[in-house]
Amino acid sequence: MSVRRLAPKEQQPASFAFTAENLAWAQAETKKYPEGRQASAAIAILWRAQEQHEGWISEAAIRVVADLLDMPYIRMLEIATFYTMFQLEPVGKKAHVQVCGTTPCRLRGAADLIEVCRSRIHHDPFHLSADGNFSWEEVECLGACVNAPMVLIWKDTYEDLTKDSFGKVLDGFASGNPVKPGPQNGRQFSAPAGGPTTLKETT
Repeated sequence: MSVRRLAPKEQQPASFAFTAENLAWAQAETKKYPEGRQASAAIAILWRAQEQHEGWISEAAIRVVADLLDMPYIRMLEIATFYTMFQLEPVGKKAHVQVCGTTPCRLRGAADLIEVCRSRIHHDPFHLSADGNFSWEEVECLGACVNAPMVLIWKDTYEDLTKDSFGKVLDGFASGNPVKPGPQNGRQFSAPAGGPTTLKETT
C-alpha cells in the first residue's frame, strides 16, 4: 500500500465546522450505536465531512470528527489515512476521476482512459488540472467488471467507456451538465451489448 499523508500545511484550512444540517445528521448517526461504541460511526461521518469540504478531508475536519466521537486524534487520523476512499488533499472542483485499473478494466481499455486523464487533466495522478476543476487517480476494482472499462466520479459510475465517450463524460462535467451515469454504449446495466442472443423464442 502506498504511503498516504495529509496535505501540506499551506493547503490546510484553519478550521472546519459542519453545517447545521450535517451536524444534526452526524449526531443522529452516532445514536445508532450503543453507548461507548460511537466510534463505529467514524467512516460515515468522515465521508459526510469530505462531501461538505469540496471532496477532500482536511486535518481540521479530522479533528472535528474525532471530538464529535470522543476519539483520540491519532485514531481518526489512522482511519482517514488507511481508507483510500478519503482524499487527503484538494481534488478537482467539478470532478475527481477514479479510473479502475484492475485486470478486467485493463483488458478492456483502461489504459486508454488513463491516457485521456493524462492529456486532459494532468500527466500525473493526484494533481489538479490547470483550472483546478479536475483531478484523477488510478484505483483498484470498483465492482463493475462486467461493464469494463469504467470510472467512478463522486458517487456515480460511468461504464463501457471508450476514449471518445469518456471525453464526452469529462465535457459534461466541464460544462456543468454531466451525462447520465451507467453504461455509455447504450446497453441497459449489464445486459448483453446488442440485446439478447439466446432464448428468443417462446416455447
